[in-house]
Amino acid sequence: MDAMPSAPPHDTPEAATGAGAPLPLDDFLVRARTRLLAEPDLSGDPPRGDHELTPEYRVLVDALPVRAAAVLIPVIARPRPSVLLTLRSANLNSHPGQIAFPGGRIDPEDTGPLDAALREAHEEVGLARDLVTPLGYLDPYLTRTGFRIVPVVGVVRPEFGLELNPDEVDEAFEVPLDFLMSPDNHLRESRESQGLLRTFHAMTYERRRIWGVTAGILRSLYERVYG
Repeated sequence: MDAMPSAPPHDTPEAATGAGAPLPLDDFLVRARTRLLAEPDLSGDPPRGDHELTPEYRVLVDALPVRAAAVLIPVIARPRPSVLLTLRSANLNSHPGQIAFPGGRIDPEDTGPLDAALREAHEEVGLARDLVTPLGYLDPYLTRTGFRIVPVVGVVRPEFGLELNPDEVDEAFEVPLDFLMSPDNHLRESRESQGLLRTFHAMTYERRRIWGVTAGILRSLYERVYG
């Protein structure tokens, strides 16, 4: 596996474009601890999902078996906070080459979404569990492929190091939180999929295109914490 530095050199404040007003770390932590869900929603009907912008998907999803999953939203505790994202391996059968959070299915041996999200983050990018402090949960997100994802928000100590699993991840990088939480950077795009005109959230930071489920979960974080 290739060792990764904790922060790629091009992800600096000077390199950012379209950033909103600075978001101090302390302010984010206060908001997150008071506005995020204290416990994960494990059984309720997901209010968030691909069906929000494409309602026709809900009928298709309801016909699929529900698969429980969890992702970690790793907020790096820098003076200018950032979010750690991954570029999925181009060799994967599912969503190759797309930007995602560390995460995956909740296995039977996992104690819950938090345990699953931390396990997957360690397996995918080598992020040590003891460097992550959980802050809370977002509403579950239902994907068009039947995954019911519980997003776990955690703050990560900035001295972390990464070791990528090349079978799953081609790259890990950081995006400033103020960019991701600025509604001016939240776009809606459409394209035909499964015989439907699919509308989805999208954000572009430098040359990186964040869209679909990942952008939808980031929009959910914005509405929960800053909306």
